[in-house]
Amino acid sequence: MLINEVTPGRGAARSADADDIALLERIMRRDKAALAALYREYHRRLVRFLGRFTRRDDLIEEVINDTFMVVWQKAADFRGQARVSTWLMGIAYRVTLKTLRQGGMQHEPLLGDADDRASEPFADHELADWVTKGLARLSAEQRLVMELAYVMGHSLEEIAEITSAPLTTVKARMFHARVKLRNVMPVLAGGSVEVDQ
Repeated sequence: MLINEVTPGRGAARSADADDIALLERIMRRDKAALAALYREYHRRLVRFLGRFTRRDDLIEEVINDTFMVVWQKAADFRGQARVSTWLMGIAYRVTLKTLRQGGMQHEPLLGDADDRASEPFADHELADWVTKGLARLSAEQRLVMELAYVMGHSLEEIAEITSAPLTTVKARMFHARVKLRNVMPVLAGGSVEVDQ
């Protein structure tokens, strides 16, 4: 049975998590309406998350559907040790990794939303292209961890929960990704980087 007590925190977050837990309890009893409600609650957030890795809407929808299939099958495995949103993002993360490994999804890292880039489109486009090329040199696990941290703003502890990896593994992936980026970024920049004097 699920843990019915919600971890102390902010009122709105506690209320939302309590609602999510109630939906999971109903999903455990094979309530399709509860699954549909959870889907509606998280669809937009998952689209934004997956939009960091591909621009193909069909692949995003496929990963979301696969994620909710796992939720339907594994709702009884939720033990309340993390928030429902973290558990759900972890499932989406693992489904995304599987899809990347199988070659179904081409990783296309993005930097922020289009609205954020509108002020200086040419300079920001060059920066985004440069960073995209650098991130493409990383393993799928390293890319996703870097984007969870630096683009989506998750803490190392949250990334460990989302990825079901020990904190030391997350730290190691970040360390190796930074070293690889530090070595490859100047090469990718070539002679086109101008220094203001």
